[in-house]
Amino acid sequence: MALPTPVNGQITDAVTQANVKVLGDAPAMAMGAMYQSLSHSTGILYENAVSSQQQLAIAAQAATNQGVIQIYSVDTMSGAAATAKVAQSDVPNNMLALLSALRATTV
Repeated sequence: MALPTPVNGQITDAVTQANVKVLGDAPAMAMGAMYQSLSHSTGILYENAVSSQQQLAIAAQAATNQGVIQIYSVDTMSGAAATAKVAQSDVPNNMLALLSALRATTV
């Protein structure tokens, strides 16, 4: 003990030993906190990886569905393109003029 104090020597020894124990435990507690933080970060990393894989799987499924829809609609699309070409040409107007002329001559 350092100097005589009005406090019992056993009490000062107990407090000193408790303080030394706290100082001795500090590195282990710090490492424990670091390991806990590291494991939490790694868990979040894996959660994000799984979420990303799920989103990519959904996008791949949607792309596959769009491809299949396009494959099945090739005939329909070619028919629609031909109809659009005919509709943009003068054929409907000519047909209407011929029909009007035909009706005018038969009346």
